[in-house]
Amino acid sequence: MNPTTIAAQVAGVRELTPRVREYQLVAAPGQALARYDPGAHIALHLTSPELGAFVRHYSLVGGPADGVACYRIAVQREDRAQGSDFIHRTFAQGTRLQISAPRNNFLLGRNDARSLLIAGGIGITPIYAMLASVVRRNKDFAFVYSGRTAEQLAYRDEAMQLAGARGRLHLSGEDGANLLDLRALLAAQGPDTTAYVCGPAGMVQATHQAAATLGWEPGRVRSEFFGVAGSPHDVAFEVHLAKSGRCISVGRNSSILEALTAAGVELLYDCRRGECGLCPLTVLAADGPIEHRDRYLSAEERAAGNTLCLCVSRIQGQSLTLDA
Repeated sequence: MNPTTIAAQVAGVRELTPRVREYQLVAAPGQALARYDPGAHIALHLTSPELGAFVRHYSLVGGPADGVACYRIAVQREDRAQGSDFIHRTFAQGTRLQISAPRNNFLLGRNDARSLLIAGGIGITPIYAMLASVVRRNKDFAFVYSGRTAEQLAYRDEAMQLAGARGRLHLSGEDGANLLDLRALLAAQGPDTTAYVCGPAGMVQATHQAAATLGWEPGRVRSEFFGVAGSPHDVAFEVHLAKSGRCISVGRNSSILEALTAAGVELLYDCRRGECGLCPLTVLAADGPIEHRDRYLSAEERAAGNTLCLCVSRIQGQSLTLDA
């Protein structure tokens, strides 16, 4: 058992959309769930015959009131055989698993004069918790939920009812032709508004870009994105650690960080999303191109190929040597 995890079990499963299921998690006997603030997420430590040991992160749905009795996560099943597929196939009431305590890299400012909450697709999960918080505290806010079709949007009815007249549903259509006008949305906000956005990487990046063109200070847009999924072209490879002489295998569905920590290698890391800048290591050699999937390294650093973020990036080759 990993001493940094909590024993939990699935207490309930709810179908939200054809691709999204909600799982209610409770503490196993003798364990306790910690309280959390909106925007927090937990890590699920799992093992499957196909993927081996792996870790997946999911935002907690709901407000702090859920924190001592039940955690709720919503898992969108991907088309490829990823961790979400394993969860959908195997999780049922009574399933036991190990989870981390909540961590929060997407904290809602409790003293914001006005909050603009923007959710794209499955990015609703942390935004829903924020929405519940601002409504409960009677804070000024606006809420926009964007997706291709209404049927694909988890928590659509609950979220829109909670937001009331301050909520807006934007449907881009199956072909995505009617994209949300993020620049116009931000331009309509007053100078005291802080925006929170979660969704696909392209949407999050476009929100930051729109804010920059309007002269917003960077701190007024806070974000989390769901865009570090694996690729069907990912391959397994070996990581050689130059200082220790160890050689560790990285599966096609596992990150370098997951493989190294599972093997007992002590590393610095935090967000596991390619954002915080704690996990990059120096690359000494690689027999294939580096697939940079982080949001931390500069374009120049990526082009140089001398470093990579262990939590999300990998190589398209068979062998990688790191200065570790």
